[in-house]
Amino acid sequence: MTTLAELLTYTPVELSFGTSGLRGLVTDMTDLECYINTAGFLRFVAGQQQLAQGSTVYVAGDLRDSTPRIIGAVIAAITDAGYTAIFLGLIPTPALACMGLKVDAPSIMVTGSHIPADRNGIKFYKRGGEILKDDEAAIKQAVGAERARIMAVEQTLTPFGSNGFLKTDAVLPAVDPQAAADYIRRFTTIFADKPLVGKDVVVYQHSAVGRDMLVDLLTQLGANILPVGRSDTFVSIDTENVTPDDQAYFTQLAEQHPHAFAIVSTDGDSDRPFVIDENGLFHRGDELGAVVADWLGADFAAIPVSSNDAVDDYLAEKAIACEHTRIGSPYVIVAMQRALGLGRQRTVGWEVNGGFLTGNDFVINGETLSALPTRDAFFPILIALIAATEKQQAVSELFAQLPARFTQAGLIDNFPVDTSRALVATYALDSPENRRVLEGCFSAEDGFGSIVNIDSLDGIRIFFDNGDIAHMRPSGNAPQLRIYSVADSQQRANDIVERAIAEPAGLLRRLAQQL
Repeated sequence: MTTLAELLTYTPVELSFGTSGLRGLVTDMTDLECYINTAGFLRFVAGQQQLAQGSTVYVAGDLRDSTPRIIGAVIAAITDAGYTAIFLGLIPTPALACMGLKVDAPSIMVTGSHIPADRNGIKFYKRGGEILKDDEAAIKQAVGAERARIMAVEQTLTPFGSNGFLKTDAVLPAVDPQAAADYIRRFTTIFADKPLVGKDVVVYQHSAVGRDMLVDLLTQLGANILPVGRSDTFVSIDTENVTPDDQAYFTQLAEQHPHAFAIVSTDGDSDRPFVIDENGLFHRGDELGAVVADWLGADFAAIPVSSNDAVDDYLAEKAIACEHTRIGSPYVIVAMQRALGLGRQRTVGWEVNGGFLTGNDFVINGETLSALPTRDAFFPILIALIAATEKQQAVSELFAQLPARFTQAGLIDNFPVDTSRALVATYALDSPENRRVLEGCFSAEDGFGSIVNIDSLDGIRIFFDNGDIAHMRPSGNAPQLRIYSVADSQQRANDIVERAIAEPAGLLRRLAQQL
């Protein structure tokens, strides 16, 4: 008997978890690999949460060219495992999550979020919400068991060919439109008074999966919408890596639309928001989260350690308790859950990428906004626009109320994962020797002061006595090394990032040579 494992003419590359979900090169995400990981996830849910045979599992995806094929493999795995797959279409990740939470069903999103089109990913939601870091080991074990089972199947009985793809292309079922409709209704119900009447809002659509839904929602709330930049090819735009070209485009849009109240957009799967003021200035997610938390009257906020330190001061001024977490929504969710267990009643969280999470229900305008403990882009966009409108301010003025500290972020591509990990392992300890090496790299010649602290909660966050902060962190799902900066001026924050990622001999490359 020839097994599937013996039939394969290539060496499978196993998918692994990043900061949030599985990610990989499209060439490695064969139908077989996606099928195995889906089957393993379902085995985990069945064992941990007693998912009965025949139960519903929701599936959705983004607008990447590779997404429909991967969805087909995911649905095949769901069906073969004895469950009912409901295809919700190509919709935002939070819209899928809302539906799963509403009916207590697991759900699966096929998306690579913001990463380039040659990659994709799969994000799992168990019953009750996102999988957390504590779930990953059990899921990996279940995936391993399914891999062994599936690879041992006799080759004539398997639906896969020797190249790891389904012998017959999967036909996607008809789209169930309920989740998309419910997601829009989530906001139109609480803002039935159309608070954005008369506001001109530019929507940068590019290839965001929620591009039409965002236009529809803002229109229903009374705004006059000016859609721009729609793309038929995938645009990899990252709220944590707004490039000079991105910022120049935002400035150009502001100049082309001088009467616009704001420019808004999302990333590829529409769980990370872009809020750009009337002057074309992008406002990062940590600032945006603080503004939204204040508007909601939150009593607790969980935020990643990479946030602008001005946010800490702002939250303290507003009497909002704050906890720093590692980077990634699973860590933010755990902190919110812990706060709820300690008696907090209005818990929120966000990431520097802007995705906003609510840990409990909130009553707004007499209506209930149900808890959504996963990244959402639409809600923080709406609140930024509504808060500025209520205060009769420009959007730029809304953000000007935060303390004057400035941030920037950037990354180096094709930075070996092993090198990134070695940097963190070597320099995370705040020792005299490490300070000496780091100060030799982040030197006075580059404008840095002396090191006063090194925080290793997530990556290496270095504090200097002149107020600068430089935070290095490996990407959780790609061969990239990220750098976050905080400084007393935007020019200095930009300068730190530019010096760090410069090729071929910027600060990060120089530091790597010290290993």
